Amino acid sequence: MKITLEEVAVFLAVVDTGSLTAAAEHLGQPVSTTSRLLARLEEKLQTTLLRRTTRRLDLTDEGCNFVHDARQIVESVRVAEDRLMERRGRLSGPLHIDASSPFMLHVLVPLLPGYRALHPGVDLVLHNNEGFIDLLERRVDLAIRIGELKDSTLHSRLLGQCRNRLVASPAYLARRGTPADAEALLSHELLGFSQPEVLNLWPVQRADGSVVRIQPTLLSSSGETQRQMAIAGMGITYLADFMTARDVAEGRLVEVLPQATLDKPRPVHAVYHQQSAVSVRIASMVNYLAQAMQAPEAEWAAYVPPVASKIAGLMEAVR
Repeated sequence: MKITLEEVAVFLAVVDTGSLTAAAEHLGQPVSTTSRLLARLEEKLQTTLLRRTTRRLDLTDEGCNFVHDARQIVESVRVAEDRLMERRGRLSGPLHIDASSPFMLHVLVPLLPGYRALHPGVDLVLHNNEGFIDLLERRVDLAIRIGELKDSTLHSRLLGQCRNRLVASPAYLARRGTPADAEALLSHELLGFSQPEVLNLWPVQRADGSVVRIQPTLLSSSGETQRQMAIAGMGITYLADFMTARDVAEGRLVEVLPQATLDKPRPVHAVYHQQSAVSVRIASMVNYLAQAMQAPEAEWAAYVPPVASKIAGLMEAVR
């Protein structure tokens, strides 16, 4: 008796989520169905794939050997289906995208109408998370990450770079004065992050060459919250250009200490789980973002400078 795709999908869901209960929830089916399909797969293969204990499920040696082939099977079928739909001009299915709230609001959301016009059959599901998440656990297909990447289990493609600047409202600076150097900055109302602490290390050079680690007057977990507080005249903050460039251009915010702030661009990556093949839906979104982010007419193109040579390679690599 031959194994079925449904049985293989159940096996992978159990491996990725760590339990029958979580896998059943992920697949939207009863735990009894999940357990029965997994047992049937093991019976057909005449081997034990998962070792069950009272607390967890662990892969056996046979399971470890099978899981790679299983992923290739499922991904190949999914990619074949996506490409068939694409050739028919009907790319469809869900695409879960995760990004921080500021990047989602200021960059992704303005670009999504253009993507929807190209692929109306793709159902976009947007997730906002301020920190890094497990893509498999959260059922996320594609995430946008700013900063250096550390997770080696993910594929990544460089989309561009973003820069941060110190900004404050004209009203705040009129009330408190404009700091002339790093030492003067420390006497001001400073808007910082509650976590991670590294975000409160601002690249503003002191007289001895070191940089400033601020003690925030007001703490927030969200850059967008800090932007709103800065506009309201509550202090000085250090935020990405894609959030504040329009505010600076329209006079709501003013750059502070540009001559003392080190230019430290951070990479913007599209990341997705490392599988044997890339979903056409994921590829379509990465391609679209790469093109949109380098388009000179894009409102925020100046805020996130494109890396043209790497983007050119990306356009082929994600296919």
